[in-house]
Amino acid sequence: MRAMAFTAPGRPLVERELEDPRPAEGEVLLRVLTCGVCRTDLHLLDGEVEVPQPPRVLGHQIVGEVLEGGEPGARVGVPWLGWTDGTCRWCRAGRENLCPSARFTGRDRDGGFAQLAVADARFCFPIPDGYPDLQAAPLLCAGLIGYRTLRLAGDSERVGIYGFGAAAHIVCQVARHEGRRVFAFTRAGDETTQAFARELGAEWAGGAGEAPPEPLDAALIFAPAGELVPAALRATDRGGTVVCGGIHMSEIPAFPYELLWDERTLRSVANLTRRDGEEFLALAPRIPIRTEVTAYPLDRANEALDDLRHGRFRGAAVVVP
Repeated sequence: MRAMAFTAPGRPLVERELEDPRPAEGEVLLRVLTCGVCRTDLHLLDGEVEVPQPPRVLGHQIVGEVLEGGEPGARVGVPWLGWTDGTCRWCRAGRENLCPSARFTGRDRDGGFAQLAVADARFCFPIPDGYPDLQAAPLLCAGLIGYRTLRLAGDSERVGIYGFGAAAHIVCQVARHEGRRVFAFTRAGDETTQAFARELGAEWAGGAGEAPPEPLDAALIFAPAGELVPAALRATDRGGTVVCGGIHMSEIPAFPYELLWDERTLRSVANLTRRDGEEFLALAPRIPIRTEVTAYPLDRANEALDDLRHGRFRGAAVVVP
């Protein structure tokens, strides 16, 4: 099969012809239909998140057709969380996203920047009817992590979103469906993305360094920029919550305790659970969530990653093997 392989941090992916994978017991073999491109892939590529045993096929928002090990022809989605031991204290408590032995798609297991992929059948989700392959891919990480981030913000009415990329353009629609008010923060001067946010229901959009027109009840940070943490705390009302939704963030600068005072909460999101996936993929078609995507053929995966790095598209990028 053809694949785009990660070989070492700081190097572009390399197109290779690899042996077709074979599923073990409890696994499914998939023909990859599409695979979303995630900022986590950039963190892996840049060495900010370790890839334990390269070479490795990246990509963890897989929409695939079952070839072996399940119902032939069924369309399923494979997320970042690819395997857990099921026996540790975290798994037994329903917090499998914190499993110390967890294995992740496109990091510990080969992912979807390839023509074929193998996945643990327990960690595959049926794709909702009505979503074409391209539009379904971003639901599997951008959507799932955005959903979990919003849930950890509680019942907040005024929600600020810092970094209006793939996750934000989905969670904005969820928040509006739930009757929340959305305030979007983008790179300074990025009027195109600010207009996109307003198009999706944000009532205000401005630069990340600006103050919103009124205090926030919660702030969701998807941009991997540590300096946004004190900015978000500053914009958040007393008793509010700031949730960091990424797997990696640059160093958070020191900030005065008064920004955290008044019972503000600062917390992170780690991975996802299967329950998140089941809940979100049941909700998505009821809203319905619309994903905006830019498609790239497999051999242009490096271009997709570079365009993501520099914010050259709206919504999400998707690789089509």
